[in-house]
Amino acid sequence: MNRNPAPIVPKWHSPAEVAAILGYGLSKVKMKIATGELRSIKDGKYRRILPEWIDEYIQAQIDREEAA
Repeated sequence: MNRNPAPIVPKWHSPAEVAAILGYGLSKVKMKIATGELRSIKDGKYRRILPEWIDEYIQAQIDREEAA
C-alpha cells in the first residue's frame, strides 16, 4: 500500500491565489480579469483561472516588453 500519496495539484486558481503567484495585489488581478488581460471563468459565484491562462498572461507581458 502506498503511504505517500501524490500531492493534489490544483486544476485552477482563485484570483487571490493568482495574486500570490504573480506577486500582485488582489485588486490588480481583479482589474486584469475585468479588462480581459487575464482570462477567467465563472464557476457559480466564484472566478477561476487555469494555470495555462496565467502562463499566457506572463508570456503576453514578456512579448509586450520585448516589442517596446
